[in-house]
Amino acid sequence: MEETFKILVVDDDEVDRMAVRLALTKAGVYMELSEVSDCEDAFSALQNANFDCVFLDYHLPNQNSLTLIHKLRSSEIKVPLVILTAQGEERITVELMKIGATDYILKSQLFSENLTRILRNAIKLFQAEIKADLAYQQLKESHEQLICKNQELERQREQIQLQNLRLLEASRLKTKFLATISHELRTPMNAIIGFSQILLRPKFGQLTNQQVDMVERILNNGKHLLVLLNEVLDFSKLESGRLELKPEILDLEKIVNNSVSEIMSLAEAKKLSLVVETDLQNTLIFNDSVRVRQILINLLVNAVKFTESGGIWVEVKEIPQNRLTITIRDTGIGISSKDFKHIFEAFRQVDQGISRKYPGTGLGLAITDSLVQMMGGTIFLESKLGVGSIFKIELPRQIRLISNHGGDGYNLNLGNEEGIYYSHHNQPQLPSQFNKASMGYPHLKQQIKMD
Repeated sequence: MEETFKILVVDDDEVDRMAVRLALTKAGVYMELSEVSDCEDAFSALQNANFDCVFLDYHLPNQNSLTLIHKLRSSEIKVPLVILTAQGEERITVELMKIGATDYILKSQLFSENLTRILRNAIKLFQAEIKADLAYQQLKESHEQLICKNQELERQREQIQLQNLRLLEASRLKTKFLATISHELRTPMNAIIGFSQILLRPKFGQLTNQQVDMVERILNNGKHLLVLLNEVLDFSKLESGRLELKPEILDLEKIVNNSVSEIMSLAEAKKLSLVVETDLQNTLIFNDSVRVRQILINLLVNAVKFTESGGIWVEVKEIPQNRLTITIRDTGIGISSKDFKHIFEAFRQVDQGISRKYPGTGLGLAITDSLVQMMGGTIFLESKLGVGSIFKIELPRQIRLISNHGGDGYNLNLGNEEGIYYSHHNQPQLPSQFNKASMGYPHLKQQIKMD
């Protein structure tokens, strides 16, 4: 069905109005045509009804079309406007189009084809302008929403930044507190240990069996507490980046055997076998002897602590690219795979309860992981509940020390290829991520067994 257009003709000349009407009728345009002769009636008609197009004479009594256009714009009445103008008034008509008119036609050219073409083009153009205005309005609203969201994100970012600053300050104060309190407690603890040892010497007097037992308990608990304090102090230094390695040439096989000997009494008490395999063509390495021993002791103590029966195996061997591995395997309680990601976190233990079976600060593995990182190494873990755990440490044979003031440092030739670099500017991160690697049981060469 042909579309019906609702058209308004505004002209004070009845002949011109008739010309428009006849031209549209002759063109076969389906329409509802309304006619008015002045601006006031035109404005009233446009206020009360919607029209598809308005044919507007430029010259009107009392007011011209320019006044009507301004009035329509101020009232936010939108409609396609085609200006009816005489020959020679084209310049004025162009100005009218700049302020809101859609098109114009000369009264001398009011032919059916011309009028129909202009009518349809004016309606299409007007509809396109409406869509463009709607799209612009939607874009403007989206832009305003985006600005609001950006402002909200900025507020949230500032809040997060402020919270991060507070957390950093809290972390700094915590680290400072840990360092201070552990350092302050070490002095009286060393005094307790020292006086306990003095009391146990025969030349200072004979103690009864009960007194000896009590002093030995004081001594053992004092040593245990000192170990815990040292762990807290080391952790605070690592966290603040103040712990430095002091490398030297050392015999790794000797350090491993000495560390195993220190733990032997703990293994004896639980009737655990302790087996060592060393497969090194060159036992010399360039590293911090104190920290290498600390890594070994931490892992060995953990292995003994969490193993109720069976044994512990230690394997040291060389691998390509001037590196070596230290593997410690036990037949302990094992670690669930869901706890792998937490095992190297500071103050973290699988059993977090106050009445937990296995004591400790939960710092041993966190410190070990950070020390291995500082040495340019990696820790690999494999474990299964009820079967046991394997900790494998891969380290460079030698580390290259770079001073805090820059410089190239120095490198020692220990019989292999190239060294691994270590920089004091690298801040340790607790805890780091670690990898799970498959490792087989070692083929034993040297054994240290319990009776």
